[in-house]
Amino acid sequence: MRNRRIGVLAGSDSPERAVSLVSGEHVTAALREIGYDAILLAIDSADDIVPALAGIDSVFNVLHGEAGEDGTIALLLDVLGVSYPGSRPQACARAMDKPRAKEIMNRNGIPVPPGNLYGEKQDIAAFCEDALTQYGLPLVIKPCDQGSSIGVYIVADANDLIEKATETQAQFGTFLIEKFIPGRELTAGILRTESGEGVLPLVEIVPKKEFFNYSTKYDEGMAEFIVPARLDEAVAATIKEVSLAAHRALRCSGYSRVDIRLALDGTPYVLEVNTNPGMTPMSDLPRAAAAAGIDFSSLVRMMLKTAE
Repeated sequence: MRNRRIGVLAGSDSPERAVSLVSGEHVTAALREIGYDAILLAIDSADDIVPALAGIDSVFNVLHGEAGEDGTIALLLDVLGVSYPGSRPQACARAMDKPRAKEIMNRNGIPVPPGNLYGEKQDIAAFCEDALTQYGLPLVIKPCDQGSSIGVYIVADANDLIEKATETQAQFGTFLIEKFIPGRELTAGILRTESGEGVLPLVEIVPKKEFFNYSTKYDEGMAEFIVPARLDEAVAATIKEVSLAAHRALRCSGYSRVDIRLALDGTPYVLEVNTNPGMTPMSDLPRAAAAAGIDFSSLVRMMLKTAE
C-alpha cells in the first residue's frame, strides 16, 4: 500500500461539504506524516470523481452525506477496480437508509426508537396526528437519508408539528417521526484491529443546546465530550455489545460510528450507524481512538489497512 498513490476524496456538494473538506485535509496530512503518497481530491460534485481518480490506486473516502455515504461511491470504486477502506456498497446503503436500517436492527433484537415513516401520498396532517396520538410529545422529525443531524427537529409543541413536518417533506421528501427518548447521548466507535472488530471507549456528549445538532457537533465549545463515558462497567459493556451488534446487523466492515440514546430506564436505543464517520479534530471516532491510546495518524493507518 505504501507504494500506491492514495486519493483522499472530500468535498462534493452535499450539506456536509465543509466538514468533509476538513476531514480530508486532516486525513491527507496524517497519511503523509506516516509515509504514504497521499493527495487530497477536493471535488465540487459527483461528476468530478472519475476525472479526479486518474493515477490513483486507492481511495480514502471522507465524503459525507448522500452519494458519499449511501454506497454509490463505494460501488463506483468497485466497478473501477480501485481499493478503499471501510464498508462495502450494500452495507453503506443499508446504514444510510434510516427506515431500512431500523427495520433490520429491530428484526435482530436491537433497540431502536419507535416511529413512523411518511410516504409520499399520505396526508401530512393526519400522519402527524397519528404520531402524536401514538407517541406523545416531544417528537423527533428526521430525513431518511441525511447525516450530521441535518434536517432534524425536536418538536415539543403540537402546533409546530405540521409546519416542521411540511418543511422536512418539501426539502427531503420522505421522513421519519420518532418518539423522543429522554436520556444521555452516546456514541460508539467500531474499529478493526489485529484482534478483530471491537468497540473503542464510549464517548458521552453533553450538548449546550437542546440536542446534538449540526452546529453543536462542529462549532467549538457547543458541547462537552466525555471519554470514556461516565458509565458503570456493566452498562458500558451492554452499550458496546448493542453497538457492535448494530454494526454487524447492517454488515458494516472495518469501522463505523454507532450513535446511541441511553434511555432513563437503561435501554440503549440505536439512532444511527455511520459507515463514513467524520475525521475532523472534533469528530467522535478520533476522540474515542485517542482514549484507547491510538493517535490520529495511527487511527488513519488502521482504517486504511481495512482496504487490504
